[in-house]
Amino acid sequence: ETSVLDRAVAIEPNDVNTRVALAALQFHWKADTEPLHRTINSIRATSPDSLPNVAYDWMNCALAERDAAAAKNALNTFGNIPVSDYDVHLNRPLIEGVLARMAKDEAKACAAFTAARAEQEKIVGAQPDYGPPLCVLGLIDAGLGRKEDALHEGRRAVELLPVEKDAIIGKLMIEYLAMIAAWVGDKDLACERLAIAVRPPSTVSYGQLKLLPFWDPLRGDPRFEKIVASLAPK
Repeated sequence: ETSVLDRAVAIEPNDVNTRVALAALQFHWKADTEPLHRTINSIRATSPDSLPNVAYDWMNCALAERDAAAAKNALNTFGNIPVSDYDVHLNRPLIEGVLARMAKDEAKACAAFTAARAEQEKIVGAQPDYGPPLCVLGLIDAGLGRKEDALHEGRRAVELLPVEKDAIIGKLMIEYLAMIAAWVGDKDLACERLAIAVRPPSTVSYGQLKLLPFWDPLRGDPRFEKIVASLAPK
């Protein structure tokens, strides 16, 4: 994949999407944010109108580097459009809650997650039998410390969209159940589900697990570290 992207960049050196895709590959494969950071900074300086096209990768880079200011700038680029991970759409207040928690501002985090919940409940109400909106509600409830609700919603999301129905998004539901479990302190369930989520086909990358704050509650747990190591480049 790297060689294909390298050739594409050689042909179209000013193509923003290809440049970011190549840099993002290093983030996901090697947990190296430097190429992505450098590329995003270049785009900000030379092609700022293109930033909405690369906002997701900018957000990932900023979160991985624990740069709250950069993450807020990336979030502003989205406007009111959710941050999307395939079919999982994380609304703006949810991300604001994550940023507040990174900054150890619990009052602000609670307010943000409460606002996120109000938004997400409407979406779940409109799509009650679809897993992705429910797993987002579960993550928000986890952020609010509503453990039983969060785990119920995460498990229900997996039931509604199993891997037998959709190999990719179904696996994503398992990943988010693992994240929900991590956030509410159920490390056993989190590591058990995550071990399943990383099996191919999977969208979970080494860089995501190694660097993103969503997985911070599991850091230092030998089971989690073993899963992370299993995805490291050989």
